Amino acid sequence: MSSTSYAGSAESPVMRAVAQTRPGGPEVLELVTVARPEPGRGEVLVRVRAAGVNPADWKTRARGGVRVLGWDVAGVIESVGPGVTVFRPGDAVFGMPRFPEPAAAYAEYVTAPARHFAPQPQGLGHVEAAALPLAALTAWQALVDTADVRPGQRVLIHAAAGGVGHLAVQIAKARGAYVIGTASAAKHELLRSLGADEVIDYRAVDVADAVRDVDVIVDATGSASSRPLREGGLLISLLPPETPQEDRVFMLVEPDRQGLREIAALVEEGRLRVLVEEVFPLERVAEAHALGETGRTTGKIVLTVG
Repeated sequence: MSSTSYAGSAESPVMRAVAQTRPGGPEVLELVTVARPEPGRGEVLVRVRAAGVNPADWKTRARGGVRVLGWDVAGVIESVGPGVTVFRPGDAVFGMPRFPEPAAAYAEYVTAPARHFAPQPQGLGHVEAAALPLAALTAWQALVDTADVRPGQRVLIHAAAGGVGHLAVQIAKARGAYVIGTASAAKHELLRSLGADEVIDYRAVDVADAVRDVDVIVDATGSASSRPLREGGLLISLLPPETPQEDRVFMLVEPDRQGLREIAALVEEGRLRVLVEEVFPLERVAEAHALGETGRTTGKIVLTVG
């Protein structure tokens, strides 16, 4: 990856970031030097130690329009802006700031509202913490805030070994649900180890015919059928439908300090673990995107910064 300077004046502090000037494939990503941001009122400046890679990143890259990609952040508070009382310099934090607006997490520093972050789970490193926010918040907000999953309910999770899916399996199980996951046969043992009660090979059978009386379906594929639902059940789509569909609701994840704190508690209790498929340094971000776009990863991909 080439390196370009877009820095301001010589007196301004600078940082490294990954930017793009046009839409396209992973090859459009470029390591650049830019002016370091400063926190405004109610904001914090975070020194980024690791940044998670998500499908939203490479989809945004392909469309263009965002200069510096990335939302998942794990790092250390460098400084705080006026009015911030919840953090102090040196605190280890993680979060998904500003989503769906640009957060520019593929960089050495990020500024964002303080309450878009939460303390990192005790005992978790920056890499694992960076893998959590967007995927875990998506699963949490779908299962807890939207569906209010209760003990004994039957929950079907599509793409259950993926970034959102493997966390959704564990969150649903922590809520006391009977969890059914779809995945290729090679990933069934893994899903059972994460708590899935039943696993279905979507390549071998029609899932809509293999499952019945489901209370909640979480669909990260955009193509799940609502036929397995019981009367009154809920299908939550994590991808916007091309046209409105009455048999499902579309949910967009939001920054959520309280959700992050609940997720951290599950991690600290040993009831939630994040799987990291591979780790790349920031300058190899194009390789990270190329791997993610294969659609064959288990868990998350993470970039290390600095």
